[in-house]
Amino acid sequence: MNTIEVKRKEGLSGLKEFVQFHYDMYRDCPWAVPFLYSEEMNTLRSDRNAAFECCEADYFMAYRNGKAVGRVAAIINHRANERWQRKQVRFGWLDFVDDRDVSKALLDTVEQWGRERGMTEMAGPLGFTDMDREGLLIEGFEEDATMYVNYNYPYYQQHIEQTAGFEKDNDYMEYKVKVPEVVPDKFHKLGEMITKRYNLHVKKFTRKELLDGGKGREIFDIINATYNDLYGYSQLSERQINQLVDQYIKIADLNLVTAIEDWNTEEHRLVGFGITFPSFTSALRKTRDGRLLPFGWWHLLRTLKWHKTKVVDLLLIGVLPEYRAKGANSLIFDDLIQWFQRYGFDYAEAMPQMESNEGVRSQWQYLESRIHRRHRCYRKVLCTK
Repeated sequence: MNTIEVKRKEGLSGLKEFVQFHYDMYRDCPWAVPFLYSEEMNTLRSDRNAAFECCEADYFMAYRNGKAVGRVAAIINHRANERWQRKQVRFGWLDFVDDRDVSKALLDTVEQWGRERGMTEMAGPLGFTDMDREGLLIEGFEEDATMYVNYNYPYYQQHIEQTAGFEKDNDYMEYKVKVPEVVPDKFHKLGEMITKRYNLHVKKFTRKELLDGGKGREIFDIINATYNDLYGYSQLSERQINQLVDQYIKIADLNLVTAIEDWNTEEHRLVGFGITFPSFTSALRKTRDGRLLPFGWWHLLRTLKWHKTKVVDLLLIGVLPEYRAKGANSLIFDDLIQWFQRYGFDYAEAMPQMESNEGVRSQWQYLESRIHRRHRCYRKVLCTK
């Protein structure tokens, strides 16, 4: 008998089982990275994640003869649906063994869950917001993953694409960029010209300015402005912004956080930023399933404080639309590359960029770079019954 039973996971113990399934599946995979366990738990808990202001979700696991064989999250982001005038249910946190009965049972469960709530389409893999991991890995299976992107086995793609109704909705490209020995003229000389012509300046904020002076909030206000028209984006609320400031700014190496100010304005308006972190990939592989205890915290601290890695992650970069044509991004890269050189980073991991976003993708032509991973989101129209 190959009977598949799908159960909704409730309570803290159910959530722990849901999260643990991924670690068990990928523990022996040389390319995967164990996500930070505490962050996974906090993201999925409605009492910890500010995204539940506008989202609802349930978590499901599939069992065969009592053994866990798959998991999936069913999510509705009501703010995104209102913004994009859709009735969309999202699927995320999707993992399953290589059995089509399992993957179909999980996806059918999300579809039914969405139908019961009036949804007319289904898309994913997606998280609660754009700050979560998005897309199914379809290229780059033998490239080191990062803690910020999904890793999955190659068979996932065949399962989804051979499930009736699912079609490509959006692709994300990820670049591996060599840190140059000399900052390219495109960034350095252009940056000098931009400073003189437009009076734009690099700014390194103090922790106090970012946390108590409101500059951290301004950074995520720029995210809202620059990401507003991107695929599936929903505006970050004040509570979500506060949570993101707490999550990233409190621990960041501020040398690796670059802001651009317009000094033509009396208040020195913040118009762009770049947030980068040393890669935690190697450090997380030394933890026990992404847990900080007993010694996981030490490996992460060595990376964060002493940069015990040769890779840096380009986590978030944003420039207000009216300043993009003025080349404000050149100032960001000019400053960051110099810090990358000082810290001894060899490569930078550019986080996912939409396939259609030529403006962002074109900037890598001035550096030695290659596309080394691709993620895909799928969409399915739910026929009314």
